[in-house]
Amino acid sequence: MPPIRFDGSFKQRYRNSAHPDYRHPLYLGHWKRSSQDFAKDDMDEPHLKRKHALLAKYPEIRQLYGSDFSTFYAATVINLVQLGLAYYFGHYNSSHWTMLLVAYFIGGTMTGIVGVIIHEACHNLITGDKTLDRIIGLYTNLALPVPISQSFRRYHIEHHTWQGVEGRDPDLPLEWEKKWIRGSAWRKCAWILIYPVMYVARGAILQQRWGHTPKRWEWINLAVTVLANVLIQRIATWRGLLYLFLSLWCGYSLHPGAAHFIQEHYAFDDGQETYSYYGVLNIPFMNIGYHNEHHDFQMIPWSRLPYVRALATEYYDALAYHTSWLLVHWKFIFDPAMGPQSRVVRDYDTFKSGRSLLKRIHQLNRKND
Repeated sequence: MPPIRFDGSFKQRYRNSAHPDYRHPLYLGHWKRSSQDFAKDDMDEPHLKRKHALLAKYPEIRQLYGSDFSTFYAATVINLVQLGLAYYFGHYNSSHWTMLLVAYFIGGTMTGIVGVIIHEACHNLITGDKTLDRIIGLYTNLALPVPISQSFRRYHIEHHTWQGVEGRDPDLPLEWEKKWIRGSAWRKCAWILIYPVMYVARGAILQQRWGHTPKRWEWINLAVTVLANVLIQRIATWRGLLYLFLSLWCGYSLHPGAAHFIQEHYAFDDGQETYSYYGVLNIPFMNIGYHNEHHDFQMIPWSRLPYVRALATEYYDALAYHTSWLLVHWKFIFDPAMGPQSRVVRDYDTFKSGRSLLKRIHQLNRKND
């Protein structure tokens, strides 16, 4: 089932051929999806320009900028739940099947929410202070036995800066991922099942390829995680630590909450590279589905993203979007036209050329005002 699209009448009413960027106002490209390789775009990523278009029409969106400290309380609850369950499985007699089921349904959900909180921290949307949010990222990482908060911060900001730019966007699949998997259903399923390993491996490969070395906060993250794991093993035993590893694996692989990794930038439609999800699971997963809104306005915390859509409904409802994460996984796995290659890319020169139109767009907005 493809994502829902309601863009026909909008494009007819608002299309402005005189605009410096032909994609205005929705900023949808002319590229077509490919079942063999990445689609090639002829412009820059769409979000910065759509942000300016939205602010020109709805300047009150700026009032939503800021931070939300309630995110810290969510991190605390998750740490208590996950570390408490680790202690329980380490000291109380329970079957391996019981632990596995709890790790999937509870631990996997908690792990997915941890990812959302770490994401908020990397954008400084919890306290608004860079150092404090880094520390909260470390604190949230206690529920994960692998150090990801600080490396994710670095690579995620690069993803926002260079979305879809080949050789610069760390979110793009590697060449071997495309060639080995293609449209094979069982290989796509296996790829999703090993995604926690792929995430770490892809980061390590890109670090070596780009000549990156771990930064100070990444070393701190590693030290804190190793120390936490030692303490958890001593207090909750090896079985308790195993529960946390199982929760991590379940939460970032074939879990409904992990479908947002596919939902966000895999092309389910021609010309559109970012997708939002507006289903009920946004409630426990702290609105991580509002991905177009987040890319358009990175300074707005998770709790206010629905207000962006409510203010600019005619924009966001005119884009294709998803309403079921289960169907996201289902279509991605069983549609032979989809796979890791179902992304759009652009080269650096194309990106910079598209960005050069911003000055003319600002001038046009001032003229219209």
